[in-house]
Amino acid sequence: MCNEGSRLRAPGYIMDDNNIILEKSKTFALRIVRLYKFLKEEKNEFILSKQLLKSGTSIGANVNEAVCGQSRADFCGKMYIAYKEAQETKYWLELLFESEFLDQSVFDSIYSDCMEIIRILSAITKTAKGT
Repeated sequence: MCNEGSRLRAPGYIMDDNNIILEKSKTFALRIVRLYKFLKEEKNEFILSKQLLKSGTSIGANVNEAVCGQSRADFCGKMYIAYKEAQETKYWLELLFESEFLDQSVFDSIYSDCMEIIRILSAITKTAKGT
């Protein structure tokens, strides 16, 4: 099990970015949970919102697994999975907006957070792999 102190160091190749992405991915997951509840209760949308919930909360779960990784390869693999989940989340957000379940202001706000997470995860994976 990974304790809080070691989690932020192991294998913290980019410790500041790890701390940032841990915080941002958790905050984002909480926004996704609230958005899911809104879509389900207010918009009666159950299919796309469930996909959004799964991918949007999976980002943080994979980031947490990555920072507890046993090796650089484990770290890189989990961060890349988090990156792919963020890309999938972007897709579901676009579909929800284009199908008019999300209004412009809600979409713009959460979409910009998603894009920021994608940029951070991209930088982490490139740096950790040494490319």
